[in-house]
Amino acid sequence: MAAPVHVMITGAAGQIGYALAPMVCRGAMLGPDVPVVLHLLDIPPAETALKGVAMELVDAAYPLLKGIVATTDVAEACKGVDVAVMVGGFPRGPGMERKEVMGKNVAIYKGQASALEEHANPGCKVLVVANPANTNALILSNYAPKIPKENVTCLTRLDHNRALGQVSEKTGVPVSDVKNCIIWGNHSSTQYPDVNHGTAGGKPIREAIGDDAYLDGEFIATVQQRGAAIIAARKLSSALSAASSVCDHIRDWVNGTPPGTWVSMGVVSPGGEAAYGVEEGLMYSFPVTCVDGKWSIVQGLTIDERSRALMDATAAELKEEKAMAEELIAAM
Repeated sequence: MAAPVHVMITGAAGQIGYALAPMVCRGAMLGPDVPVVLHLLDIPPAETALKGVAMELVDAAYPLLKGIVATTDVAEACKGVDVAVMVGGFPRGPGMERKEVMGKNVAIYKGQASALEEHANPGCKVLVVANPANTNALILSNYAPKIPKENVTCLTRLDHNRALGQVSEKTGVPVSDVKNCIIWGNHSSTQYPDVNHGTAGGKPIREAIGDDAYLDGEFIATVQQRGAAIIAARKLSSALSAASSVCDHIRDWVNGTPPGTWVSMGVVSPGGEAAYGVEEGLMYSFPVTCVDGKWSIVQGLTIDERSRALMDATAAELKEEKAMAEELIAAM
């Protein structure tokens, strides 16, 4: 076996962390023959629960699991990590203003960026899950300059997978045969789930479904609001599907996307034509392919006027979030 890959999960005692850790240990993230050392981080009030998670991982006797670091010390957790999955964050509670939530998360991610900067391996790949995911990732990237900009991403694979699932249900085509949907922009209700370039069972999705009104209306709203619908149904947020999507995101990033297939990732926009006109420096979700641990934005897609307007609207929200974060940081 190769040397173990050190994988950090923050918020590890929470629902997503609890679902994610066993998936990593079974090889769903890095592959069935890649050993791992798990670095589990949570806040001091969750320390006892964190110990319980570590105990269960030991009891499960995963052959790939070569060690566990369970800690409430961010520096200890970040030491020597190769992959960092940033699940922990301050959740929005009843009556809380967006700016208040962002202020708390700006502080958290600024601090965690410093710890990664100092203690993680130089080529560490970072995936931010906690909301607002795009802006949290941007903050982290800005305050961990030793980590290459392209190595900091945010999770829109959950939205991407939701889009694939909706198309599969509508067409009856197995989800494995639905390809190349796109999530443009923010992991929020302004995101644009785009099927214009995707296929289902080898046919263009629009042809396979044959209902443009559905695809331009109900489909988009369903994907945008899926998280809220799951909270309404189970009184808890999406944990299982989020954890599975984290594994998909990292697996494809590290091991490569299948030929002829692209996926959605939140990445720092390079600006210009290569970024479909999205402003440089925004953490924006694009269709990407991955080879040798590096992502590339899919080029040459035709963007119609309707899509352009939706892509611009979600970019405008991200610009607003970025400005708000910068204002909060300046006031610290």
